[in-house]
Amino acid sequence: MSNKKVYLIRHGQTDYNLQSIVQGSGINSSLNATGWRQAQLFYEHYKDVPFDKVYTSTLQRSIQSVQGFLDLGLPHEQHAGLNEIHWGTREGTRMTPEEDKYYYDILQTWRNGNCGVCIEGGESPELVAARQRPFIDLLLSRPEEETVLICMHGRAMRVLLCNLLHYPLRCMDEFEHLNLCLYQLDYTGSIFTVKKYCDVTHLQEAQEELLP
Repeated sequence: MSNKKVYLIRHGQTDYNLQSIVQGSGINSSLNATGWRQAQLFYEHYKDVPFDKVYTSTLQRSIQSVQGFLDLGLPHEQHAGLNEIHWGTREGTRMTPEEDKYYYDILQTWRNGNCGVCIEGGESPELVAARQRPFIDLLLSRPEEETVLICMHGRAMRVLLCNLLHYPLRCMDEFEHLNLCLYQLDYTGSIFTVKKYCDVTHLQEAQEELLP
């Protein structure tokens, strides 16, 4: 298999993020003004990278986050396997220990290694990992796509990174994420290595350039 460069980003900010409300695959939220600005800043920083393909989830916040690249006419595919985890009955609730203790208890359950446990009415990390594997197989089966951009969602991105780097799912919280953060991965034909970890310098540098 040929070498690949994978630019993996989380979507930009939504009002749900701003208000600390759980949004999963069942909430198809859009970017807010800050999220659109983050998307533009990322685009300005990476628009000269010769991407062969853009992959997103089917949710609009991920598609909107790469709109600048799509406007260039780059090939684009949506994959439901990249959708956020389904948070079940917790979707649409505020993500605070006081208001939703169950949410934090399930996260601790997963950290303890019980990643087959589903959140009430939703998915488990193992189910998310399983639906991501066909996408990974597809990605690796296309040697002509040497440089790709993937935009997806926080928890699902953590699961994907575990899948790609062969980490146990209980370690997924080791992969931090922020809105429009970048993980840059190189694939040598046998293993993935991380070149950039939760990187947001593209946002900071671009903002500094705008200062008088």
